[in-house]
Amino acid sequence: MTTQAQFASLRFLRDSFKCFLPNSQAVALAVILIVSFVLIYSLSGLLMPVFVSIVLAYLLEGMVGKAESMNVPRMPAVCLVFSVFMACLIFLLFYLMPIVSQQAVELVQHIPEILNRAQTGIMSLPEMYPQFVSENKIQQMMFAVQRELLTYGQNILSHSAASVVGLVSVMIYLFLVPMMVFFFLKDKQVLISWFLQFMPKDRNLTVRVWEEVDTQIGNYVRGKFGEVFILWAVSYITYAMMGLNYAMLLAVLMGLQVIIPYIGATLVTFPVLGVAFFQWGLGGDEFMYVVIAYSIIQALDGVVLVPVLFSEAVNLHAIAIIVAILLFGGLWGFWGVFLAIPLATVVKAVLSAWPRLGDNGLGANT
Repeated sequence: MTTQAQFASLRFLRDSFKCFLPNSQAVALAVILIVSFVLIYSLSGLLMPVFVSIVLAYLLEGMVGKAESMNVPRMPAVCLVFSVFMACLIFLLFYLMPIVSQQAVELVQHIPEILNRAQTGIMSLPEMYPQFVSENKIQQMMFAVQRELLTYGQNILSHSAASVVGLVSVMIYLFLVPMMVFFFLKDKQVLISWFLQFMPKDRNLTVRVWEEVDTQIGNYVRGKFGEVFILWAVSYITYAMMGLNYAMLLAVLMGLQVIIPYIGATLVTFPVLGVAFFQWGLGGDEFMYVVIAYSIIQALDGVVLVPVLFSEAVNLHAIAIIVAILLFGGLWGFWGVFLAIPLATVVKAVLSAWPRLGDNGLGANT
């Protein structure tokens, strides 16, 4: 009986193993995925500049490829694309970020005034709606809000005290990342050839998965960068023409909100409408104009930009997108949030292409 039970257990384990890894190509793909995840997760703190450089080089490779398709040699194409990249980086660091930082500081300095005005408006609620709101509850709520803001302020000061070391790291990264991006673009074929010598020879399934992932991720990430830029530009022009305070800061938030699907659009609504409310109040026509302009920009983003920029849409359920944001954002922070949908696309492509028992298309080694 014991022998039969042991044979039955071994047969069950063998069948389970075959269901999960039905052939050598599936084994190779599983090994590649596991090793890649372990290396990225364990070394992300040490090699984050390298990973960021790879992501940026991958994004710029699309532009290099388009230049090569126009009969431009590889090296001049790389130099041209890299020059555009450096010009954008210089614009971001020396023009955009100082303005955004200055407006953010001004907004923080006006927070006490904003809170006092909000408190005055909130304290009038018990008089207007005594059956729903009591003055005691309003005071307790305002005390809790002030206590939380004090805690956040202390945390900001503590982080600012330790920001010198972070500033040095940022300066080092600003030198290393562009340099690595250039060499990743310049020596792409050499690096790929060196990397492939460590890959299994039986990797047809891996190549098939990568081709599908490469198409979807490339279109998604490049389209997302275009969407961020267009929303930032349109929002800044609109808010500046309307005379809205902190126009550049709010425009940057409008652009970055597309990084987090569903959640970002909700979060950015509060600062935009909040600034408009405290600048003009609910009774002014300007506030309604801001509401209308904000709604039009969001509608154009969903109706026009998304279909045009993402012609090959990533077909993922809303629940899958939210789970991916929570999971990868918890693992890798900002870059995890930004790459949540592409990484979820990788998972979907692997699950779709994974061979099953009885699938003869990948059963033989080719």
